[in-house]
Amino acid sequence: MKRIPIERSQLRFLPDARRVITKPFIPGDDASTDARPRVDRILSRILELSEGVVVSTLAATLERFSERHDDLAAVLAQNFATVAPRLPDPSALSAERKQLIGAYFTSEYAIDAAALSNPSLVRAPDQTGVDPDACRFVMSLRAIGEGHVSSIQFRSGVIDARGAIAMDPPGRYVRTATRRSPLYDKPTYRTKLKEIHSFTETTAAVLEAIPEHFTLADLEAAIRSSERLSGGDQGVLKALRTMHWLASSNYQSSFDPGTPLSERVLFPAGPTESHGMEDARFVRFVADDGAVTYYASYSAYDGYQVLPQLIETTDFASFRVATLNGPCAINKGIALFPRKLDGRFVALARLDNENNHIIRSDSVHFWFERETLQSPKWPWELVQLGNCGSPLETEAGWLVITHGVGPFRRYVLGAILLDSQDPSRIIGRLEEPLLSPEEDERDGYTPNVLYSCGSMLAGDRLVLPYGFSDVGARIATLRVSDLLTELLRTPF
Repeated sequence: MKRIPIERSQLRFLPDARRVITKPFIPGDDASTDARPRVDRILSRILELSEGVVVSTLAATLERFSERHDDLAAVLAQNFATVAPRLPDPSALSAERKQLIGAYFTSEYAIDAAALSNPSLVRAPDQTGVDPDACRFVMSLRAIGEGHVSSIQFRSGVIDARGAIAMDPPGRYVRTATRRSPLYDKPTYRTKLKEIHSFTETTAAVLEAIPEHFTLADLEAAIRSSERLSGGDQGVLKALRTMHWLASSNYQSSFDPGTPLSERVLFPAGPTESHGMEDARFVRFVADDGAVTYYASYSAYDGYQVLPQLIETTDFASFRVATLNGPCAINKGIALFPRKLDGRFVALARLDNENNHIIRSDSVHFWFERETLQSPKWPWELVQLGNCGSPLETEAGWLVITHGVGPFRRYVLGAILLDSQDPSRIIGRLEEPLLSPEEDERDGYTPNVLYSCGSMLAGDRLVLPYGFSDVGARIATLRVSDLLTELLRTPF
C-alpha cells in the first residue's frame, strides 16, 4: 500500500487534575458501636459546634474552595438540602451553619485526573464569525477520573482552509448539568420491560395504575403502593426496583447556555451509567426536512454490564439521555449514519466483539435488523474490528474509519469505503493500517492503543481525532482524495 501523507497536529489533550467538579458526599455506615447512621453522627457533631467556630470554619473552607468553583454557595445549599430532612429543625439553623453542613457533605472529583481520550468531532451548531472557508467544531472527549469513572467533556476550535487547527482555551471551571426527569411513554416503557425480561404481573399492575404519559413521580407513587402490598416478597420488590432503575436511566440534563462549552461535563446521572459514560460517538444528523440534531451513542457502564444509550441535543446545552432498545441495541460502538437512507435510520454496530455490522430501523430508539458488514481479514485486525465513529459522506461513497486489534492487543486505525446507495456493500478497504501508535503514544493506562469515536470532513481534509493508550488525545489530518484513491485501488 502506498503511504498516505498524514499530518499529526502538535496539539495534545492531556489529563488535568485541576479540573474538578463537586459531588455530594454521603459516607456509608460502618461497624461503629454507635447504632446511629454515620450521617446522623456527623450532623450531631456539627450541631454541637459553637456559632463562632461555625463562622470561622466556614470562612476558612470558602477561602480554600471558592476560587475552584463558580457558584459554591449554590452547591452548598443543594447538598445541605440533601441531608436537611434528617435534622430536627433545619429552619432554626443559621445561614452559616447550613452552609457548613453542606460543605461537610460535599467532595471534589477530578474528572480527568487519569485520562482524557477517545474523542469525536462534529461541525458546531453556531458558525457565527467563522470565515466561509473555515469551520468551527465541537470535540467530545472521554474523561476518566478516580475509580475509572468516565464522563463526557467538550472542547471547541476552528480548522481553517489550510488545515490549521486553533483550539479555544478551556474555561476556568467545570460544572455538571441540572438533571430532570422527562415525560415517559407507557407503550415504549412496557416494550423495554419485556425486552429485559422484567414484564411480570407486578410490573403490569404498576403500569395499570399510571397514565399513558407519566412522570417519575407518578411511577414512584405507584411503586410505593405496590411495596406496601408486597408483604416483603423479594420477587415483587426486585421487579419494582427494576422499574425504577429503568425509568431513572432516561433523563434530561441542561446547562446555562451562557457557560463556556468546555466547562460543561456530562457526568453519570443514571443507574445504568453509575460507573461511566464511555466513548460517545457524536454525529450531526440532518433530517429530511433539514432539521439538525446531534446524536451520540455511548456505552453506559454500571460496574457489571455495558448497555448502549443515546444522547440527543441541538445546542450542546440541553441534552436528552435515553436507553436504546431492541435485540440489536447491544454491546459497544453503535454509530449512526448522518441522515436517513431510503427513509430509515441506519447505523454501524459491533454486536459480537469481532465483526462490523449494519443495523437498520424506523426509529432511532429501537433496533431489530442486522447484517454483517466486515469481518477480520488482515493480520493487524484478526482479533476484532470496530468502527471509529459515524460514516462520512463523500462523492465516492461512505467513508468509515475503523479500528483493528492485532498481536499484543495493539489497536490501529483502518478505513473502508461503502457504496453510496447500498452501504452494506464494501467497495474499498485498506490493506494496511491508516494510523498506528507512534513511539511516544504507546505507553499509558492501556498501552499500544489508538482509538477514535468520530471524524469530520473539512473541504478535502479528513480531520481525525484519536486517543492514545487511554492517556491523551491528538488530531491528525489528511487529504480525503489521497485516502479515497488508496481505498479504491486496494483489492479486497
